[in-house]
Amino acid sequence: MNEEKDINLKVIPPAKYLPWVAVGVAAMLMIFLAAATYTQVLQGRYAGQEAQYKNIISVSGEGKAVGKPDIGQISLSVISNASTVAVAQKDNTEKMNKIVAAMKEVGIEEDDLKTATYNLYPQYQYTSGRSTIIGYEVSQTLEVKIRDLDKVGDILGKATAAGANQMGSLTLTFDDPEELNAEARQKAIDNAKEKAQKLAAALGVSLGKITSFSENNSGDTATMYSYSEKAVGMGGASSVPNIQTGQNEIQVNVNIAYEIY
Repeated sequence: MNEEKDINLKVIPPAKYLPWVAVGVAAMLMIFLAAATYTQVLQGRYAGQEAQYKNIISVSGEGKAVGKPDIGQISLSVISNASTVAVAQKDNTEKMNKIVAAMKEVGIEEDDLKTATYNLYPQYQYTSGRSTIIGYEVSQTLEVKIRDLDKVGDILGKATAAGANQMGSLTLTFDDPEELNAEARQKAIDNAKEKAQKLAAALGVSLGKITSFSENNSGDTATMYSYSEKAVGMGGASSVPNIQTGQNEIQVNVNIAYEIY
């Protein structure tokens, strides 16, 4: 009876050939890496040359759109001075509460009233190189958004009557300026296109695809009014200001680069 046997054959090269095999494998690997690197260099070079020698012209365009502002923003401040912190805070809080109540009475929603700052500072007197605290100043600022611009004058008058002794500049702007921005942008693009077409005709070239575009917006707010007790005396404003809203202008400038051939 014949018995089956597994026979494993191993071919072991002579030890003297092993260094040459290793050298051959290393050489083939180096050739492969060198070829791959050379290909990438060529590709990068041609890509760079394409960008470097691309012929383009750049033009700028300007567009304007005007509209009647539909929202006003103003900051109302109360500045209180007293010999103690408690008295200064009490006076400031009472006056600011009256201002907030007056704003709500004329139709300002609570969401359109925001306390912007609240500060407390000691007041010093300097004598012979030494400083002494002689009192305290408390200041609080309320930001007001006015949606009914017909009430601007009434709002400012009631604010000063309630105790506001400093106002930031009244700005008239747009609650949502995107529609006017889009109109001005389109005019700026049309203006730039017209310039590019005339320039291409003068140069005897044709316009290709746009390679770059940028824009800059400006002019969507108007500053109209400011008030301070220091300017008109401690008696407050002498009369309710008559605010004319007029129209605001939005300007958009664009820069467009065209490929030419």
